Amino acid sequence: MASLPDPNDYPEASVVIYDGHCQFCSRQVRRLARLDGKNRLSFLSLHDPTIESDFPALSHDELMEAMHLVEPSGKIHRGAAAFRLITRRLPRLWILVPLMHLPFSLPLWQAIYRFIARRRYRMNCDEGSCQTHLDK
Repeated sequence: MASLPDPNDYPEASVVIYDGHCQFCSRQVRRLARLDGKNRLSFLSLHDPTIESDFPALSHDELMEAMHLVEPSGKIHRGAAAFRLITRRLPRLWILVPLMHLPFSLPLWQAIYRFIARRRYRMNCDEGSCQTHLDK
């Protein structure tokens, strides 16, 4: 498996912070990386030891709740709002832009995102590999 673009290698890219212990999440960010031919995005697992020092404004609990997108300016987007922005950044996802940006639709996308995020460890887990998270 090829490694994901790292923030240190692409300092001008927005950083996608995701749950690297979640198989579902890891698969989705690998898809995003394949769609990004110009390194507009870099990726960092929330379990990376540099998270706390590089992103002190984000708590572990916040990061466990949703994917975060940190722009080079420092602006932070989370959950569906982060995905909305990603659809505008990656030309191959532009087909989703009209749907994701319907007026007043963000609360609906956030609710759908939260529903999936809360159940992410139940999606595509190997037998026993996600039990730690499911027991919480």
